Amino acid sequence: MILTVTPNPSLDRTARLAELRRGEVNRAEAVRLDPGGKGVNVARALAAAGTPTVALLPAGGVVGERLADLLAPEGVPVVAVPIGGTTRSNITLVEADGTTTKINEPGPEISPAELAALERRAVELAGRADWLVCCGSLPAGVPDDFYARLTGLAREAGAKVAVDSSGAPLAAACASGPDLLKPNLDELTELAGRPLPLLGDVVAFCRELISGGVGRVLVSLGARGAVLVEDTATHHALGPLVAVRSTVGAGDAALAGFLHAGGTGPRALRTAVAYGTAAVTQEGSRMPAPEDVHPDQVRVLDADPTFTLSGAAA
Repeated sequence: MILTVTPNPSLDRTARLAELRRGEVNRAEAVRLDPGGKGVNVARALAAAGTPTVALLPAGGVVGERLADLLAPEGVPVVAVPIGGTTRSNITLVEADGTTTKINEPGPEISPAELAALERRAVELAGRADWLVCCGSLPAGVPDDFYARLTGLAREAGAKVAVDSSGAPLAAACASGPDLLKPNLDELTELAGRPLPLLGDVVAFCRELISGGVGRVLVSLGARGAVLVEDTATHHALGPLVAVRSTVGAGDAALAGFLHAGGTGPRALRTAVAYGTAAVTQEGSRMPAPEDVHPDQVRVLDADPTFTLSGAAA
């Protein structure tokens, strides 16, 4: 079982329009509503693939109730920790050429008692999980070391830990030695504190993280695929060219595919890129179903250190 923890879930409203014109009235061609938040998306993709999963999240107000209602038809078991604030709503604008603009609310403030309850439930469920997956941003009231704390507690409970976050929470988590980090290129560059224009630069920094105690690093590179850096091997995978409908949740789908396929090695990397590729062909933040995913179309290569990443979408 794979447990996802999403401290800042959301209700995602996606509007499709021909072109976004700033300062003008824009009329949407279509609108869809999806449960959102990185860990929620990972759980949705896993459930669609038939992998047992549980989504743990704080939920408050009418939006929090609606979020759980939307996950039920997708077969995602939800463990909701009640909070006094209201779960956030996010807006995504997708233009005809695939350009995606996201407007994310900051989310409600989590009280110390609510945070303690969330942590307690995470540790309880981790005792029955193979993986605990810490995903996304942290709302107000949650300290930057929350994922680092969960990493230590979950590993004591017997679960492996994956972290997909950014900024200070990601940096703090690295010191706790998670089994897997899953940043995109922008997040990894911020963590490195220096430009990473070539694949060799990415691999070198990932090796620094592994030397510091991280188990392995899966870096999503947008249209340039993904790279997996492990203790003894490095692989780069490239998916086929597809028509992009929305990039929202593509990295989350990739992480789900990687864990679904075992969480290590070139087969898992191939599946991750296949899931990420399938995700960008979906409307809004819809997660791909197994029939959408084509690992046979993904090429897994030795990592070429001169491969250029400048301009790669995150």
